[in-house]
Amino acid sequence: MPLTRAQKSTGPEAGETVPPVVDLVLGASACCLACVFTNPLEVVKTRLQLQGELQARGTYPRPYRGFMASVAAVARADGLWGLQKGLAAGLLYQGLMNSVRFYCYSLACQAGLTQQPGGTVVAGAVAGALGAFVGSPAYLIKTQLQAQTVAEMAVGHQHNHQTLLGALETIWRQQGLVGLWQGVGGAVPRVMVGSAAQLATFASAKAWVQEQQWLPVDSWLVALAGGMISSIAVAVVMTPFDVASTRLYNQPVDRAGRGQLYGGLTNCMVKIWQQEGPLALYKGLGPAYLRLGPHTILSMLFWDELRKLAGRAQHQGT
Repeated sequence: MPLTRAQKSTGPEAGETVPPVVDLVLGASACCLACVFTNPLEVVKTRLQLQGELQARGTYPRPYRGFMASVAAVARADGLWGLQKGLAAGLLYQGLMNSVRFYCYSLACQAGLTQQPGGTVVAGAVAGALGAFVGSPAYLIKTQLQAQTVAEMAVGHQHNHQTLLGALETIWRQQGLVGLWQGVGGAVPRVMVGSAAQLATFASAKAWVQEQQWLPVDSWLVALAGGMISSIAVAVVMTPFDVASTRLYNQPVDRAGRGQLYGGLTNCMVKIWQQEGPLALYKGLGPAYLRLGPHTILSMLFWDELRKLAGRAQHQGT
């Protein structure tokens, strides 16, 4: 039964109640809007995570050094539009992944599962895993497009795709349908931990701010505060999985579609630890937080505000 205003709720489902189908559209729209603003940070993060792949620190050239210098390096090598590389694939990924994620999470909310102990975390993780699986082909292409650059600035394997559709056609022709899900074994855990941390901490932080009565209950600042706290948790727990996922998506494959550098998520993390050192699992942490922070804040803020508008419109129509 759908939640009502009278029912106690501490999650994102609190306040105006909307059907899961509406949450599907609103969640995807909110995250796509956020993606437009944060995609340049994703490009920089991808380059930093691929830099020095499986090489000991100090033994390789570093064309990308720090956030601001990396932004300038990308702009010099690829032009200002290069900071929006992979945007179409990124928007497709956000639309696919988050429509599934928010829809499934909304279903869990309506079923009352998020009111059980640990329910918010479990629902967020499962919803994130399903979304990651559906959106994996788009993320694969996004990563490979964002890694591409001129030879002197190249890091990681260069796949030489031209467009989103061209990349889809190439992968389909060379590896078949299964090839589009290359690297999904790293993507699902990545989004599971990130989604659980995001949804759980956003819900808890928003509820706590509301309880303190520092801000008006319906103020967008409440959602902003929840997003700020959520972004810290997401960046900390997600970055090691994010580094491994980027490596798995971008690695070259043989004719059978098997990765030539890594055998899977665990193998990838072990190799990074052994050959690059444990801190390499946090490569690109700065841009990752700078991307995750605004993206989390903007997506959760847009989602929260859109849900309120949809809920009010639904209420007025009854």
